[in-house]
Amino acid sequence: MRKRHLFQTAAFALTLMLLLSACAAGGAGTSSGTTGTTDAGGEGGEAPAGKTTISYWTPFSGGDGEFMTQMIEKFNAENQEIHVEQLANPAADYYTKLQTAIASDQAPDLMVLHSSRMPQFVPSGFVTPLDDLAAEAQLDWGEFNPTILESTVYDEKHYSVPLDTHAIVMYYNKEHLEKAGVLGEDGKPVYDQSPEGFTEFLTKIKDAVPADVAPLAQPDVRIDSYWMFWAFYNQLAEGGMFYDDGGKAALNNPQALQALEYVDGLYKSGLIPPKINDAVKLFQDKRAAVLITGVWSTGAFESVEGLDFGVVPMPQIYDQPATWGDSHTLALPKHGTEDPAKQKAALIFAKWLADNGELWAKAGHIPSVTNVLESQAFKDMPYRSDYAASADFVKYWPRNEKQGQVNDNVVKEFEKMMAGKQDAKTTLEKANAAIDKTTGQ
Repeated sequence: MRKRHLFQTAAFALTLMLLLSACAAGGAGTSSGTTGTTDAGGEGGEAPAGKTTISYWTPFSGGDGEFMTQMIEKFNAENQEIHVEQLANPAADYYTKLQTAIASDQAPDLMVLHSSRMPQFVPSGFVTPLDDLAAEAQLDWGEFNPTILESTVYDEKHYSVPLDTHAIVMYYNKEHLEKAGVLGEDGKPVYDQSPEGFTEFLTKIKDAVPADVAPLAQPDVRIDSYWMFWAFYNQLAEGGMFYDDGGKAALNNPQALQALEYVDGLYKSGLIPPKINDAVKLFQDKRAAVLITGVWSTGAFESVEGLDFGVVPMPQIYDQPATWGDSHTLALPKHGTEDPAKQKAALIFAKWLADNGELWAKAGHIPSVTNVLESQAFKDMPYRSDYAASADFVKYWPRNEKQGQVNDNVVKEFEKMMAGKQDAKTTLEKANAAIDKTTGQ
């Protein structure tokens, strides 16, 4: 009883800390929707007798939610020993509900946990290490993409099963690029892999398309420009530093300034037109030639009649390929008393989801299992293979328990820059100060 009491007390303390941090939901590509329970029989219902029933919490709705529900129904229909019941939560408050459930020792048997959220959960002991349980579920860590897998490893221990990575990539309207003379015979964009080359590419588009068509569509608010900066910053040979060895902010450096001045220049030159709110809709309406956003938009663009588009990894303009990304992973939350049968069943289901990643790839995500990427089923899917290599060079946010709040405060400084209120140098200086204030350095 004392062990359970200590667990609940510690969990409640963590919940208060996380709620006060007001961090945003971990991954883009999830969308808000109505909470619901899903099983093989539809909404609610009782599990078949004789099966081990596990509860599974997700933040998916919209397209993501439909594909995940289809996978659960397929698993339930095929598996004779395990039954999965899904609670699909709105993404906006998913982690708040999850934290509350852990605090009250009412956590599900399996949960979706973004890689970017793991620094809040793993060091505090609220996620179950999987190495001792993996053998029973026949989990082989060697089957996963090593870059994605690394995001789930802490102190050489595996804490979750990676399901995917969702990175930012470059979508392009083939009609607009062809008109500008920057579409190759293979249907791919043609530009020199340098800052000057990418600027020239966008300039040719701007000169060729109607005035109401954006050469590159990006909002000047929210996190989109921050993602783009993070990708370009990590492409520099000495880029990507966020904190120093002592945990203090280190974002104010020459490489970060080089990348940020380039991003800012795209806005100031009009290659990214001002006041774009919904860049995705602009691309869907054929009023954007290029769009840099997440792979989760692939399914939506496929459904737009007459939209002749292509997609490639994030443009490499510096020394090495890199892009921003996050991952959906599958983790076992800690309980006051663990049920070994449910733990094994949850891991068997998690492995099944990863092994059937071609089904999840329909949502646009890049599967984590190497064999899935090499399968004919995946290769036969349009677009996905064109950007699958992004998984090898995705760059995650740093591991800091307050990184979500840190990012919110950095974005505020970026928005001031986009509004013309400060230059890139001042933006990094203020961002650095905001980082240290947020982390208590």
